[in-house]
Amino acid sequence: MKRLLPFSAAAALVAAWFLAAHRQTSGLFPDPAQVLLGLGELLRRGLLAKYVVASLYRVSWGYLLAVVTAIPIGLLLGWYRRGEQALNPLLQVLRPISPLAWIPISILWFGVGDMAAIFLIFLASFLPLVVASMNAVRNVPPTLLRAGRNFGLSNRRILTGVILPASLPQLIVALRISLGVAWLVVVAAEMIAVNSGLGFLIVDARNAGNRYDLVVAGMVMIGLIGLVLDVSIRQLEKMKALKWGYGS
Repeated sequence: MKRLLPFSAAAALVAAWFLAAHRQTSGLFPDPAQVLLGLGELLRRGLLAKYVVASLYRVSWGYLLAVVTAIPIGLLLGWYRRGEQALNPLLQVLRPISPLAWIPISILWFGVGDMAAIFLIFLASFLPLVVASMNAVRNVPPTLLRAGRNFGLSNRRILTGVILPASLPQLIVALRISLGVAWLVVVAAEMIAVNSGLGFLIVDARNAGNRYDLVVAGMVMIGLIGLVLDVSIRQLEKMKALKWGYGS
């Protein structure tokens, strides 16, 4: 019974969706069966795999570029307080700006294509990861830092051998949140800045004779892939290195 509990809310939602679709007067909103048929149509035409791969490609590049640059920068700024004092005001000014506000500038710089979407995803992930990494360094217990200095560790060894492992729990949470944001941004960017991907599928289906079955099919795929991405990154919380970071 407990195994079925996580699916109860989804089943209730599908039932409510079915009833709402059959009580409407316009007839435009599809029911679950029509959406499944739409997914089958996309599969037969080879569009579903094409659009999913295009979206994942953009998210992978933008997100990974943000991770490999933002986390080292954030750790260094959190460790060297003068650097934080110099750059933190600028970060706090840029951070509240929605990544979608950069869409006109990204198109101006990179044109309509993958680079514009990758740039937006990079921005959406970079700034939160920098700030989260800085905060993770601040929250490292002082006793760990004193122990490292008592053992004669250099600043570099303290940063890589003490601060980084102790910061892992907070960094994993930040990675999970920023990945979700990146997935949201790529869908929005694809509605404007590119001509492929799941976001483009939704807009194109709406414009092509009000194919709302394909619109909702695209939404379902976005949700399912977002769930898979979230579950995948949550597996990092089970790593032994993370347990070390908690001090167990």
